[in-house]
Amino acid sequence: MATRGGTPAGSALAGQARGGTPRAALAELLAGNRRFVSGQPVHGHDVTAAAATASGDQQPYAVVLGCIDSRVPLEAIFDQTFGSICVIRTGAQVLDRAVLGSIEYVVEVLGVPLVMVLGHERCGAVQATIDSLRTGRRPAGALAHLVDRIAPAVTEVGLDERNLLPLAVRRHVVRTVAALRADPRLTPPVAAGRLAVTGAVYDLATGEVALLDPPERA
Repeated sequence: MATRGGTPAGSALAGQARGGTPRAALAELLAGNRRFVSGQPVHGHDVTAAAATASGDQQPYAVVLGCIDSRVPLEAIFDQTFGSICVIRTGAQVLDRAVLGSIEYVVEVLGVPLVMVLGHERCGAVQATIDSLRTGRRPAGALAHLVDRIAPAVTEVGLDERNLLPLAVRRHVVRTVAALRADPRLTPPVAAGRLAVTGAVYDLATGEVALLDPPERA
């Protein structure tokens, strides 16, 4: 069988088949989050599930871009088992070329119909950006790259804003969603209704995921 990137070429529509429409994929993610919040998950992360998934081609129905924060394990908070979702994690879910290329791959080759950008309350990377902008001290090393990418969201909200951290978290998610929707490789499937890109925020205290906006053409 012909392959692309180690994945059977015929599986490009696998994610579409499993998730159905963007709306169905989003509903499945949020249903899993409700199971997680209620303490009634149905998927155990055990060796049996891993082995069963490894026996066939992967057919994820969504890709979730989230933060590296150890309190936000993405498969767990959406109650998803092996093979269900592709997960990408960076500090404050910052986009770079590797992340964007990874998202383009799962959309084009695996056919996932949903991309979710998930921020979270009390994000340390966003707080570090706020501190940097307020003090005028840019951090050393590669951490400065994260600060530079988050800074526009903070400045748009305003350094004098009383509730700056939660508002900046949300603004950064919205900006990241907009950047993905504007990507030349993702714009066509979004316009055709095959793909939705949406943003959400995870509440560390309750475990709930709240959508920030409805996905386009869901």
